[in-house]
Amino acid sequence: MKTIFHKASERGHANFGWLDSHHSFSFGQYHNPAKVHFGALRVLNDDIITGGSGFGAHPHDNMEIVSIPLAGALEHKDSTGTKEVIRQGDVQIMSAGTGLQHSEYNHYSDKTTNFLQVWVIPKKRNIDPRYDQKTFNAEARKNTFQIVVAPDNESAVWINQDAWFSLSDIQGGKKITYKVKKEGNGVYVFLLEGTVTINDQVLKKRDALGISEVQDFDIEASADAQLLLIDVPMSLS
Repeated sequence: MKTIFHKASERGHANFGWLDSHHSFSFGQYHNPAKVHFGALRVLNDDIITGGSGFGAHPHDNMEIVSIPLAGALEHKDSTGTKEVIRQGDVQIMSAGTGLQHSEYNHYSDKTTNFLQVWVIPKKRNIDPRYDQKTFNAEARKNTFQIVVAPDNESAVWINQDAWFSLSDIQGGKKITYKVKKEGNGVYVFLLEGTVTINDQVLKKRDALGISEVQDFDIEASADAQLLLIDVPMSLS
């Protein structure tokens, strides 16, 4: 097993007033040559948007962009004509493909919205842009792994990559085993809440551990924990 530990307090940080963002990987004005990507995982931003604010229309191409609200709600609009609101419990994906423009605004004027913005390098370039979102029942992730993004699972949102996103809520004192979805993939474990131990490494809130060159690994929670696991190809060829 090969691991890389990313401590929460060592993430990049940008605060623009309307947006308070922490970057697990190089993004915007934050550049760390040791944190450019983890395999096909290119961006993991932990964003807090003030009421009534948001990202105006801006372009993307050839990137898989996943948004996971942790609190509050986002209003989404894009150049395909899609207009949606995503809330806690929802997962949204855009395959930017040949190119699109989109905006994301806090749905509320009087409270903040916190969401994860995740970018994955696509498997195929220049596909037609597409959008999808689904709602997931949190009860289905208790002491197990709920797949919310996948290339091969109709209950998840589809992604243009051999990548799987799973959410898990683990009770304190429980241990569960994660099995890597595809040979050659690695898993980026991002701890949303609680405390867990993986391969003798203790993770606390917003810490992350990149794991590769292994088929499975155990996660033991010493306190109730919520996790996002991103299973991605380690080779970009």
